[in-house]
Amino acid sequence: MEDEGGSVNAASRMQTTAGRLAMIGFADGARAERLLDELGPEAVGDFDLLGSLVVTADPDLALTSLNRLTEQDPSVLGALRSDPGLRRRLLGVFGVSAALGEHVVRHPEHWRLLGETQAVQRPTSQQLRAELLLAVGADPDDPEPRAVDAGTATLVALRVAYRGRLLQLAARDVTGAASLTEIAAELSDLAGAALEAGLAVARAEHPESGSVRLAVIGMGKCGARELNYISDVDVVFVAEPQKDASGAVDETKALQLATRLAQGMMRACSASTPEGSLWEVDAALRPEGKAGPLVRTLASHQAYYRRWAKTWEFQALLKARPVAGDPALGEQYVSAMNEMVWQAATRERFVEDVQAMRRRVEEHIRAGEAERQLKLGPGGLRDIEFAVQLLQLVHGRLDPLLRRRATLPALAALSRGGYVAREDAKALAEAYTFLRQVEHLIQLHRLRRTHVVPEDVNDLRRLGRGLGMTSDPVGEFTTRWRRHAMEARRLHEKLFYRPLLQAVARLPESEARLSAVAAQARLEALGYTDPAGALRHISALTSGVSRRAAIQRTLLPVMLGWFADAPDPDAGLLGFRQISDKLGATPWYLRLLRDETAVAARLARLLGTSRYATGLLLHAPDAVAMLASDTELDPRPPEALLAEARATVGRYPAHAENAVAAVRGLRRRELFRTAVADLTGHIDIEQVGLALSALNDTTIQAALDAAIGKVEMERRAPLGTRFAVIAMGRLGGLECSYGSDADVMFVHAPLAGVPERESTDAAFAVANELRRLLTLPAPDPPLLIDPDLRPEGRQGPLVRTLASYAAYYERWSSPWESQALLRARFAAGDPLLGAGLLALADPLRYPPGGISDTALLEIRKLKARMEAERLPRGADPALHTKLGPGGLSDVEWVAQLIQLRHAGRLPSLRTTRTLETLRAAVAEGLLSAEDETALAQAWRFASRIRDAVVLVRGRAADSIPVDLRERALISRAMGYPSDSSEDLVEDYRRITRRARRVMERAFYED
Repeated sequence: MEDEGGSVNAASRMQTTAGRLAMIGFADGARAERLLDELGPEAVGDFDLLGSLVVTADPDLALTSLNRLTEQDPSVLGALRSDPGLRRRLLGVFGVSAALGEHVVRHPEHWRLLGETQAVQRPTSQQLRAELLLAVGADPDDPEPRAVDAGTATLVALRVAYRGRLLQLAARDVTGAASLTEIAAELSDLAGAALEAGLAVARAEHPESGSVRLAVIGMGKCGARELNYISDVDVVFVAEPQKDASGAVDETKALQLATRLAQGMMRACSASTPEGSLWEVDAALRPEGKAGPLVRTLASHQAYYRRWAKTWEFQALLKARPVAGDPALGEQYVSAMNEMVWQAATRERFVEDVQAMRRRVEEHIRAGEAERQLKLGPGGLRDIEFAVQLLQLVHGRLDPLLRRRATLPALAALSRGGYVAREDAKALAEAYTFLRQVEHLIQLHRLRRTHVVPEDVNDLRRLGRGLGMTSDPVGEFTTRWRRHAMEARRLHEKLFYRPLLQAVARLPESEARLSAVAAQARLEALGYTDPAGALRHISALTSGVSRRAAIQRTLLPVMLGWFADAPDPDAGLLGFRQISDKLGATPWYLRLLRDETAVAARLARLLGTSRYATGLLLHAPDAVAMLASDTELDPRPPEALLAEARATVGRYPAHAENAVAAVRGLRRRELFRTAVADLTGHIDIEQVGLALSALNDTTIQAALDAAIGKVEMERRAPLGTRFAVIAMGRLGGLECSYGSDADVMFVHAPLAGVPERESTDAAFAVANELRRLLTLPAPDPPLLIDPDLRPEGRQGPLVRTLASYAAYYERWSSPWESQALLRARFAAGDPLLGAGLLALADPLRYPPGGISDTALLEIRKLKARMEAERLPRGADPALHTKLGPGGLSDVEWVAQLIQLRHAGRLPSLRTTRTLETLRAAVAEGLLSAEDETALAQAWRFASRIRDAVVLVRGRAADSIPVDLRERALISRAMGYPSDSSEDLVEDYRRITRRARRVMERAFYED
C-alpha cells in the first residue's frame, strides 16, 4: 500500500509541476518539466533561468534549443546563471528562431558571442566587411581582396561567420536593443560584406582579375538598407576595363572576365554547402532582365536607360547603392543613373505603367494566400512601398528632399513636404513598421524566405508574444495585423490611385469623371456631414465639356480625400467651389492645382480648416499663388510693405477712401499670407505677432498719409502741425493677434508760426479721418483704432501736444498709466515727434529707483480687481485665455512688474515685448529659467488658442469654446489628432496651472 500510495503522490506532484509550467507560459508543461529535469537539479531550481525562459516568444522552443546546447557544452548553464545579459539574449533568440538554435547547437562556441561587448554594440559596415573577408582568408586592406581559395571549406567559413553576426543582430533585435531601421540597415551592411567576401572568393579563381574594375550595385531592399533577415539580394553589375601593360584596352575581354567574377560571386553566396547557402543573389533587375548580359560598362548602362528602359526599371533605380567591389565606379554609376531617375515621371504613360505593374503583382499572389500575405496582399508592404515610390518619382523631380532610398525616410520627407498628410504618413509608417517586424519574426523562425502569416495557432502565439503581447497573443496579434493592413490599404488607395498624379506627371487633358453614385458613396465614407450639399458642389464644378470642367474632374477625386483630412470637409469643399467660381476662368489657377500637388493639398487643408483664411481668399483669390512655395509664406519685411502701401496711396492723391481701400486690399493679402504660414507651421506664434503688428503699423501709416492728404485738401492749406501715432497694448508689444484692435495714442506738435488752436483742430481732423477710413464698410477685416489708453482715457482729449503730455504725466499720471506706457512705441507719422513722446514716457515706465511701495500695492490691487470684475459673466475662468488663471494677463503683468521695478537700472529690460522681457529677466538673475519656461509656455499656448479661434471661426473670442464641435475644429487647426479636443483642454489647464503658481509667487510676493 505504501508503494502504491507513494506512486500516486509522485504522479500528483508531477502533474502539479507540469500544470504550473503550463500556467506560466509553456505550451507543453509535461515536456518542459522533463527537459528541465534533464538539465540537472541546479537548473530545476534556477528561478532566474525559468523566468527568462517564460518571457521568450516560445518558451518550449527556447528550452528545447537550450537542452540540446547543454548536451554539447554543459558550461553554458553556469554562464547563464552568472550573466543575466547573456541569458536574456541567448534565450530570447532561442525562443524566436529554431534555425539559429540549430546553428548554435552545431557551433556551440557561438553562444559565447552573445556574452561579449560586441553582442550589444552595433558594428560598422567596415567592421562587418573586414570580418567576413578574414573568414575567407582575404586581406581587408587589399584594394582587391582575394580569398585563400574557392573551396567548400572557404564557403563554409563564410556562412559560419555570417551567421555568427546574424546571431548577435537577432539578439539585439529580440531584446529591443535595436530599432527596426537599425536592424534592416545592419542586415543590408552584412549582406554587402558577404557580397564583398563572395567577390574575394571569385577572384581566387581568376588570378587575372586585376585587369577589370567591377562594382556591385545593391538594388531593392539591399540598396535601400532595409533588408529582411532572409531575402533575395538584388544586384546590378557594372564594369570598366583596366589598361594592360602596353596601355591597350580590350573591352570585350574585360567584360568576359567581369562576367566570370560576377558569376563566381553569386555562386559563393548561393551555393549549397554543409552549412547551407546564404541567400540567392538576383541580377534580374539589370537592363533587359535575364535576357540581357550580366555585366555592362557604365556607358552601356547609360545608353540603355536613355533609350530602352521601361518605367519599372527607373522605379527600381530609386534604391541603387554601391555595396561591393570598386567603390568609385559604383558611385559613378549611381550618380549617372540619378540624373535619369528623377526625370522618369515625365515619360509617356509613367503613372499608368506603375499602377498597372502594381495590379500585376497582386494578380501573381497564390490563391488562398492573399489575405495572409504581408508583402503582396491588400494593405501589405508592397502597397506602402509602391505608393511612396510613385510619389517620390512624381514629385522628386522638383523636390530633391524626397530623394531617399529607404521607405520610412522617404515617407517622412513626403510628409514634411506636404505631399502626404502628417496623420496619413504617421499611420503608414506605423503600419509599415509593424508589418516589417512581423515579417522578421516569421523569417527568423526557420531562416526561410517567406512573407505569409502562418495559420497554425502555435505559430501565431509565438508571433504575438514576440511582439510583446502576453494576455491574448493570438487574438491581439490578429487584431493589430488586420487593423494595420486595413489602414494601409485605405491610405494606399488614396495615395496611389489618385488621378491627380497623372496630371502632375505628364500634364495631359484628363478623361476621368466622377459619377454621382461614386461621389455620394465616397462623401459618406469620408465623413462629410452634408453629402447631398457636397454632391451639389461637385456637380457644379464638374458639369460640362469645358477644359475647366475636365480638369476639375481630375482634381476632385483626390481633393475630396484632402478635404476629408481637414477638420471641416464641408467648409473645405464649399470654399473650393467659391474660389473656383471666382478663378476658374483664370488660366493659371487650375493649372497650378493640377501641376503642383502640394499646392492643391495645402489649399484643401486651408479651406477645410479656416473660415478666416477662406474669407480673405474669396476677396483676394489671386493669393492662391502664394501656396506654391514656402518662401512665399515668409513675412514680408516692414520696409517693403511700407513702400508698397505708400506707393498705393500715391496713386489716389485726391481720393482718400479709394487709397485706403487699396491699402486694405494689401492688408488682406498679407493677412492671408500670415494665416497660411501660421496654419502650416511655417512661422511660430511670436513671428505671427511680429508680422501682424508690422502689417498694422503699415496700414496705419498709409491711412495716416491719406487722412493728412484729405484734411489738407479740404482745408486748402498745409496741415500746420507734426503728427505721430504711438502704438500701445498688443500693437505696441508687437504681439497682435488676428482679432486685435490697434491701441494707440495720438500726439502732435504745431509748426512754428501756426496758432495752437488751428493746429489742434487739424490734428483732431486727421485723427478722426484716420479712424473713419479704417472702419469704412469693406469685405476685409477692419482695423479698429482704439485710443482709450491715452491720458484720462475716454474723458481726455483724443489728441494732445507734446507739451500737454508732459504736463499731464508730470502732475497726474497714475501707476496703471506707467504700466500701460511699457508697451508704448512709435508706429506711424513723424518719427522725431514719436521719439519725443517716448522720451517723456521713459522716466515713468522705467523709474530710476523702481516704483514705490504705494504704486506696487495699487498695481497688485488693480490686478486682483480685474480678475474679479472683468471676466465675462458665465465664463469659465480656467478656459479664459486672457483673464483666466495662468493666462495672458497673468504672464504679462509679471513681466511688466519686473520692468517697473528694475528697468530703470537694467536697460536690457527696456522692451515692449513680453517674452523678450522674460528672457532678459532670466539673464539678469531676476527670474529663474524654470519660471520663465512656465510663463512663456503659457503665454504662447494661450496666444495660439486665441489665434486659432479666429482662424477657425472667423471671429475673435477669448475663451476655449464650450461647443464640442468648435473645440474639435480648433484643436485640429492647432495640430492635434482627430478626437483629441479634450487633450487641448487638459494641456491648457496643465500649462496654465503651472504658470499661475509662478505668477502668484513672482507678482504678489516681495
